[in-house]
Amino acid sequence: QVQLVESGGGLVQAGGSLRLSCAASGRTFGTHAMAWFRQAPGKERECVAAIRLTGGYTYYADSVKGRFTISRDNAKNTVYLQMNSLKPEDTAVYYCATDFSGTDSYSRSYEYDYWGQGTQVTVSS
Repeated sequence: QVQLVESGGGLVQAGGSLRLSCAASGRTFGTHAMAWFRQAPGKERECVAAIRLTGGYTYYADSVKGRFTISRDNAKNTVYLQMNSLKPEDTAVYYCATDFSGTDSYSRSYEYDYWGQGTQVTVSS
């Protein structure tokens, strides 16, 4: 089992920044990739960013390119999401997820094996 704990969410004004963290514990050996998804009320869960733990390949949704940066600290089993120039449409619950299967389809939620409980991000206009 793997446990994922997100932190860093909150309320911020448009144009502001937040940094989310996701700490993984448990049987983390063999993790292939980690990702951040978000889900707004009435909308489907979408992948905003993903990172492969070896090699550092990254994926970003078009809506966040140039504003969000995903990074990881393998020694700490932690992945981060730096969010800059936040917009009201970024408001959502943000979830961390891990993949052990070796997927190349980083944006597909069904490829991920474990999920965190989510952290709320609210951007006011």
